[in-house]
Amino acid sequence: MSAEISHHWPVPPREGYTVDDLLTLPDLPPHTELIDGSLVFVSPQRDFHSIAIDLLVHGLRSTVPPELKVRREMTVVLDQRNGPEPDVSVVRAAAARSREQTYFQVRDVLLAVEVVSPDSEARDTDTKPHKYAGAGIPHFWRVDMAGEDQRPVVHAFELDKESRVYVPIGTFRDRVKLSVPFTVDIDLTAIDHL
Repeated sequence: MSAEISHHWPVPPREGYTVDDLLTLPDLPPHTELIDGSLVFVSPQRDFHSIAIDLLVHGLRSTVPPELKVRREMTVVLDQRNGPEPDVSVVRAAAARSREQTYFQVRDVLLAVEVVSPDSEARDTDTKPHKYAGAGIPHFWRVDMAGEDQRPVVHAFELDKESRVYVPIGTFRDRVKLSVPFTVDIDLTAIDHL
């Protein structure tokens, strides 16, 4: 006789969840995000997703100035109803206060990066960039897997502060070379060796 497995799914409050709920609810799956008061659970990621994040984190850390830090998969509090988790973030060093912290405030984020996955394509290409721009994050990168070699393609955007929308500043296939938010030089073909 096998034991019956029971699941206890959280019941959302009438007004939806808040960032406080996201940060304190027990037993949420890893990488749970809060979008418009709803909890979003992430499905298992492809190998490309993992190694693209590794490549970008290493590349950004190689040139990041001391007043900034590079972090992966940390919640960014946009407002009380939105706590997405960019795949990579560049934050002000002063915001990294403790090894135990689990989130950053949006005012401390200079760059948010999303590596597109099949289950998150709409969120990574529409919902999250729209929310990041509305919250004032100055730079956004969307990373897609492209071509037969399945290498990353980085689409870089900069915030138009008046309209609060992102404008494209470049698409990079083999190498990301930018001067904003700091000098960046990342060899995207290095993914072949990861």
